[in-house]
Amino acid sequence: MDRNVLEKMLADGNDNAMLRYTLGLVCFNEKAYQPAIVHLQRAIEQDDSHSASWKIYGKTLVALERPDEAKAVFEKGISIAETHGDIQAAKEMKVFLRRLG
Repeated sequence: MDRNVLEKMLADGNDNAMLRYTLGLVCFNEKAYQPAIVHLQRAIEQDDSHSASWKIYGKTLVALERPDEAKAVFEKGISIAETHGDIQAAKEMKVFLRRLG
């Protein structure tokens, strides 16, 4: 997805968790970690049950070399994913958490 299109949607007032997650993911993939953090935090504020947002948020914190924050995010994300039956996301976050030590 084109980041400019997504940012225009946001500017036009379409602020929701899925748009923020998608923007965060696009920014993460572009290695634009600071904007990714902003979008992912907002996605979680809007819908804290979306485990994919937690996963990418944690990965972004790892990329920014903020391991303590990443650990806390992964732990919370694992709990949420398990609560909502998102076993795959929980497994992935457990792997990322183990890698942090």
